[in-house]
Amino acid sequence: MTAPALETTLPEALEQAQEHAHEQGLGHAGGVRPPVAWALVQAGQAVLVDVRTAEERKFVGQVPGSLHVAWATGTALTRNPRFVRELEARLAAHGGKQAVALLLCRSGKRSVLAAQAAAQAGFAHVFNVLEGFEGEIDARQQRGSSDGWRLHGLPWVQD
Repeated sequence: MTAPALETTLPEALEQAQEHAHEQGLGHAGGVRPPVAWALVQAGQAVLVDVRTAEERKFVGQVPGSLHVAWATGTALTRNPRFVRELEARLAAHGGKQAVALLLCRSGKRSVLAAQAAAQAGFAHVFNVLEGFEGEIDARQQRGSSDGWRLHGLPWVQD
């Protein structure tokens, strides 16, 4: 998937992501790369929602100021049956189901599922953060060397 470049204006980046998602039949509003996601959050045009487990956020790191709604919990990554309800509650102060929300997970895979579930529940502008927080596994079976939020040098903290 080709994500919008940072040179594109932020509203245009979201429009391009939505157009691409519609063309591809993705079942959610689309995806944006981490630098675009951070620019949208910094501009106050979107809310970042981390859908990883509480343990991942604590031990791997998290984006300062991000909201947290776990898509799955525990080491077995058991699907959170309250995800949609919790997402709506967390986004209530930001426009509820009309909020522009950017969902972040480890590699961009769980956040796609979470975005699809949100779209099915009536959320209009929920996007996936492509690449995720840590990125994809490389040939050495390690994350963080080819893509991801941290590789882009974007803000994050660790407990």
